[in-house]
Amino acid sequence: MRYALPLILFATACPAWEFTPGLPCLLNHEEGGAAVALTYDPTAPLYTISITTAEPWPVAPNFSMRFDGPSGLMISTDRQTFSADRRTLTVTDRGFGNVLNGLQFNESATATLGAATVRFSLSDAAEPVSDFRQCRASPGV
Repeated sequence: MRYALPLILFATACPAWEFTPGLPCLLNHEEGGAAVALTYDPTAPLYTISITTAEPWPVAPNFSMRFDGPSGLMISTDRQTFSADRRTLTVTDRGFGNVLNGLQFNESATATLGAATVRFSLSDAAEPVSDFRQCRASPGV
């Protein structure tokens, strides 16, 4: 039992990015009380990124994401939408090249809306993002 506690702490201290193929393809990550979920439906084609927090997102005109690392960049939009309880912010677009580059080639990301910020590590995101980029519609039978 004495060894189980450090393993549990290690498992919860090292969140992972997870890719799940399908229609839509999914890329998920949880860290620090926030969850990030990307979807891609190649039949549309349509991408989404959703960030869910414990507290509601504030009212503000522009959402931005800053990617820090060797390929740092910042992107922003005023086309975000919210769940009914304002805990989930979602951005939808037909192209996500900058978002995927930011996630795959950097060390951390910070999402900001008004005074609210959510920071998450990208230390293990490169391979799952690469897999997510390969999402394709399967031919019908």
